[in-house]
Amino acid sequence: MPKTVDPVFSSSVLAAADLATALDIDALTQSLAGLEGKVDKNPKTAAIILAGGTGERFGKEGGKQLVEIGGKPILTWSVEAFDAVGDIGLIVIVCPAERQGEYLSKAVDPFSFATPIVVAAAGSTRQESAFSGLELVPEEFEYVVMHDGARPLISADLIAHTIATLKGNIDADGAVVAHPAIDTLKVVENGVIVGTPDRSVFWNAQTPQVFRAGIYRRAHASALSDGFVGTDDSSLIERLGGRVLVVEGKRDNIKLTVPEDYLMLVAAVRERYLKQKGEQEQ
Repeated sequence: MPKTVDPVFSSSVLAAADLATALDIDALTQSLAGLEGKVDKNPKTAAIILAGGTGERFGKEGGKQLVEIGGKPILTWSVEAFDAVGDIGLIVIVCPAERQGEYLSKAVDPFSFATPIVVAAAGSTRQESAFSGLELVPEEFEYVVMHDGARPLISADLIAHTIATLKGNIDADGAVVAHPAIDTLKVVENGVIVGTPDRSVFWNAQTPQVFRAGIYRRAHASALSDGFVGTDDSSLIERLGGRVLVVEGKRDNIKLTVPEDYLMLVAAVRERYLKQKGEQEQ
């Protein structure tokens, strides 16, 4: 049977478009939504932005975190959103140790942020990177919010709402942004469909994911002790019997993973820009 070539991973996808200049909107060199950084007098939440991936599936030298949309690295877009949430008193960017200077000089230093920002060294896995970031979070913070740096279109409003959801439920240990599955799901074994589950109970997990700092630390310690590796941060809490709430997000909270994702991000950003421009002209 001939091997199928997945066009998403083909080098021709990258050759077909210049990813750095596919969107040329000067106004986007500033924050699209007019976000302003702020920090409350007594913030209770620390944010950890994971930017440690190598970007192998993206297929562009140097990875994806510094790829630009509208004149700003996608990592900057993520940082801007968290900087605009007053309850966040610290932002930890987790990135490769050998590229920390580059990340700061391109994605942080050229922009004005109100929230203190520190960097932590990424590990060999997502879980190790999350723990590395957690080690830089002081005990004074009661909540920790995790986010993929490659999800640049997250909004400050959704971040704040997710934090508030957890704070408003004293019996909950975490809250995860997710979106209901919209495709029909199939259970497949050895290339044969063996079932069609009810998709109404399935959600696509995204980030941010917010947790009470105490149980999140215990969850990491337990996973490390047992050699457990989860697929996301919430799974570490779930295995301890923790109660994690779901907050419905938006489908445009896209994670940049492969080249085709970039084109969808560009389209989403252009739509936001045109909508905002139209509202300003009214």
